[in-house]
Amino acid sequence: MALLHRVLRRLLYDPFREERRKEFDRHLRRYATTDDLDVVKSSLDVPVSLHREFEVWKASNPVPTHPRVSVCVATYNRSDMLMTRCIPSILAQDYDNIEVIVVGDCCTDNTGERLTALRDPRVTWTNLPERGAYPLDPTRRWMVAGTVPRNYAMDVAAGDFITYLDDDDEYVPHRISTLVALASDCNADFVWHPFHYEKQNSGGWSINSANEIRYGNVTTSSIFYRAWFRVIRWDAYSDRLKEGCDWTLCRRISAVGGVSIRCPEPLLRHYAERSRAT
Repeated sequence: MALLHRVLRRLLYDPFREERRKEFDRHLRRYATTDDLDVVKSSLDVPVSLHREFEVWKASNPVPTHPRVSVCVATYNRSDMLMTRCIPSILAQDYDNIEVIVVGDCCTDNTGERLTALRDPRVTWTNLPERGAYPLDPTRRWMVAGTVPRNYAMDVAAGDFITYLDDDDEYVPHRISTLVALASDCNADFVWHPFHYEKQNSGGWSINSANEIRYGNVTTSSIFYRAWFRVIRWDAYSDRLKEGCDWTLCRRISAVGGVSIRCPEPLLRHYAERSRAT
């Protein structure tokens, strides 16, 4: 474990060296459990001081009676899916105290015009002047795409809770009210839930039961957490540890502590990735 700790530290502090990634791969294969690896990674990138800071904050900040929920949507040149699937599913929620923060990753299509035409005061639109500097490799780019606009949305969010929706996915109509009720009843800080997912090849649907907070059990749009955790950023370089940015965020939040609760109901339809502009 100590050896893996040193390898990961070198990888984190010298991320552009290809030999570091190869060294990481060699040592990764020597360890039996992913859980051990996650503990080591989190010990490197989550300061111990955050544990105490969160405890102090939570002691004087119970879940509000009628919390405001910030729904953050990162998008890039997919106005059709955004406007026919994603945004309608948010605005149709049966919970009223929401704000929808849509941030373009330097969109060049008609996303802004279509959002403005909604004239819905719950929806705000910002288009970033530059796109995130994501990796050229398609797989690594997929791991981190959207981190820059999500961080921007999180910074301006005014809600008591923060949640997300990918621009090509959709919520079930009672998702937010269900999660608010569960968080309130359990004084929970982080809630996750199962989700329907579309199979890439067949087009059929299955359910990810998300029984634990583990890699592959959570996705960007299946998490819901107290706004204090905005101190945990979306990592635009999580691909260097061969992690999707959604899992990097979740394991870091888990490492800080707090009450994490699984909602047993699937509350999301997660569509297979379609082609998008690069």
